[in-house]
Amino acid sequence: MILIGLTGSIGMGKSTTSAIFQAAGVPVYDADAAVHRLYAGDAVAPVGALFPEAIINQRIDRAILSRLVLGQQKALRNLEAIVHPLVAADRKHFIECCRTAGAPAALLDIPLLFETGGDRTVDIIVVVSTTLDEQQKRVLARKDMTTEKFMAIKAKQLPDEEKRRRAHFVVDTGRGVEYARRQVDSFLRALRL
Repeated sequence: MILIGLTGSIGMGKSTTSAIFQAAGVPVYDADAAVHRLYAGDAVAPVGALFPEAIINQRIDRAILSRLVLGQQKALRNLEAIVHPLVAADRKHFIECCRTAGAPAALLDIPLLFETGGDRTVDIIVVVSTTLDEQQKRVLARKDMTTEKFMAIKAKQLPDEEKRRRAHFVVDTGRGVEYARRQVDSFLRALRL
C-alpha cells in the first residue's frame, strides 16, 4: 500500500484537495478531524488537567484552548505532548484498517506533516499551495480569525516555499477546484491508482 502524505500551510486548500482524493476512491485520514474527535473523547481528561478552563460540557473548547496557548511556547509544547501521541495512535489504526481492506493507497491529510516528522513515515508527499494573497484572503475570511492569529499559526508552519521544495507533487489550488481535480487525477494516473 502506498502512503501519501498531504500537507500545506493554513488556507492553501488541503480540505478541498483531500476531498478530491476521497472522491477518487482513496481512503483519507484527516488529522484535524481526528483532533476534533479526541477533543470530545480521549484528550479531554489529560488536556483538562493542564487547561481546566478549556473544558466545557465534557469537551475541549478549541477557541478557549487556542487563546490559552497562542504565543505561549511552553503551554503549546505541553498540549502537543498530549495530543500528538493520541493522533499517532489513531492514525496507526486507520492505516492498519486500510491495509486489511487491501487498499492500494491511503492518504494522510496532516497539516504539520514536515513539522512533526511525519514526512519520514509516508512514501509520497503532496503539497497543496496557492499565492500568499489568496492564502491570506481565504484565512481571514474564516470565522473568529484575526491577522494576529493567522500570523501565529503561519509562524509555526514550515514556509510554503520549503514545503513545495520537499514535495514529490504540488497541487496548485489558486486556479479553482476543477484545475486542482485535474492535477490530482493526473497524479493518481501516474501512480496507476
